[in-house]
Amino acid sequence: MTSSPRGPAAPGTARVPEPGAAFWVVKVLTTGMGETTSDFLVRTFAPELVVPAALLVLVVALVVQFRARGYRPATYWATALMVSVFGTMAADVLHVGLGVPYAVSTAGFAIVLAAVFITWWLVERTLSVHDITTPRRETFYWAAVMATFALGTASGDLTATSLGLGYLGSAVLFLLVFAAPGLFFAATRRGAITTFWIAYVTTRPLGASFADWLAVPGARGGMDLGTGPVSGVLLLLFVLLVATLSIQSRGSSGGRTPLRAASPEEAA
Repeated sequence: MTSSPRGPAAPGTARVPEPGAAFWVVKVLTTGMGETTSDFLVRTFAPELVVPAALLVLVVALVVQFRARGYRPATYWATALMVSVFGTMAADVLHVGLGVPYAVSTAGFAIVLAAVFITWWLVERTLSVHDITTPRRETFYWAAVMATFALGTASGDLTATSLGLGYLGSAVLFLLVFAAPGLFFAATRRGAITTFWIAYVTTRPLGASFADWLAVPGARGGMDLGTGPVSGVLLLLFVLLVATLSIQSRGSSGGRTPLRAASPEEAA
């Protein structure tokens, strides 16, 4: 069988996955694993080495993602995972290294995310993930993704520590916040783009709070399983799910995900 030639993706080829059930499961896995993996790395190795190394790996992953000829599960989710790991480190550096309160960093990252969305809308007139079919739109998409991860990290730490909810309490809170947009959309079939991005932002503190609850010592309200073991289990689940998605992707459309026409509520 002859392989496809390298080059730009064909017009109309989607570069990111459809937000179905599998998408949300893997997304939560990446957020939880990013949190515990980041903590494990910076506590095991010198942060001065680990943080730049994570940034380098993230840059490489983004380059590979942008060079892909369309959505590839392994490439996309490896990039999302590195965004999660580095986003956690960046938010932690602001608080631990520079002493920025979680409330301030949460507000700051929210402003950054709003600026990305406003600029994206002014340039492209759409924020729909079903329309990520050009390099420019994908650039806006990944900028928004990185901002959501940093915002989610800061907000999760804000509720767990500064507001005293603890990691399990924060996880339950964000689970409810995550479910609300989906229930609203299911009931009304309106606001698809808005509800998607609300849920997307919420998956970060949701997954991170659950992972922290499993990993941190009992004195901090956790199960004391350790960041290493929790990261290892989440990584195994992540690899199995992404491998399954890759096999399914190769079995349909030759590994490419065609662009689905936007529904009326998505276009609104």
